Amino acid sequence: MFSFARATRKRLVNKTKKFSTAVVQKPAVKYGIATGTLGLALGTWYFVTAPNTVEASANKLDAPEWPWYHKKPWRSLDHKAIRRGFKVYMTVGNNCHSQEYVYFRHLVNVAYSEQEMKKMAAEYEIADEPNDEGELNPRPRILKDPLPRPYANEQQARYSNNGALPPDLSAMRDARPGGEDYLFSLLTGYCPPPVGLKVPEGMYYNPYFPGGFISMPPPLIEGMMEFDDGVEASISQMAKDVCTYLTWTAQPHWDERKKTGIKALLLVLLTCVPLSYWNRLKWSAIKNRRQTFTNTKRDAFF
Repeated sequence: MFSFARATRKRLVNKTKKFSTAVVQKPAVKYGIATGTLGLALGTWYFVTAPNTVEASANKLDAPEWPWYHKKPWRSLDHKAIRRGFKVYMTVGNNCHSQEYVYFRHLVNVAYSEQEMKKMAAEYEIADEPNDEGELNPRPRILKDPLPRPYANEQQARYSNNGALPPDLSAMRDARPGGEDYLFSLLTGYCPPPVGLKVPEGMYYNPYFPGGFISMPPPLIEGMMEFDDGVEASISQMAKDVCTYLTWTAQPHWDERKKTGIKALLLVLLTCVPLSYWNRLKWSAIKNRRQTFTNTKRDAFF
């Protein structure tokens, strides 16, 4: 009698397991087939619609990632480098490239004091408002004036550069993929062309520039200037400093944004402590509750 009961119970348990397995596995199989079909369809669509052409910008070297001081979350921009980079820009870059959205006042308490900036701005002139006769009289620039532009208009800029228009450098760091890595590699990447490659007249070879040929001559020369803090003016040093300066012109709120992010992160961490205590206090009684089910009516057959 007991052996028959055990055998019957075993058959019922096996049937229950088979039924449970079928119920659980059936949706899983359906989801697996649907996911595989969707992945196959997306892969087919990509290979069918992907363009087979090669972009001209692909004919260049990718700029390596350089260990910039300001890229770490807890570090600010190097303001001494900003000061040196501004000097490099005004000495070299301002001869061809403008910075339309940068004013002298923006550099106050960033790289220069107010008195230093006023003295530097007064070295350049700007056309004042017309007088009674309609003539524009030049006056020394003040802090509210923008940085001087190398050319009066686009036509003059193209005429002076064999038809090429030098881009504005106000947001150049954000306008090029790679940011300061690309700019540094471009400034230091001038080299002789490979054997068999002919460089057009009036162009220079730079493997980091799209196409390899650039109309801008090498702008930096070893020891071409002297810095106030005594740092050696090597090509790599000047390129690093001017790239840091261009990072600041493109992201003038770089330091403030990092400070705000660190404060917000600390606030979140401090808030997690009372929230964790409140969560354990309110849910501990429910999560630690144990429920036991007892079958009060036993079948005599088993």
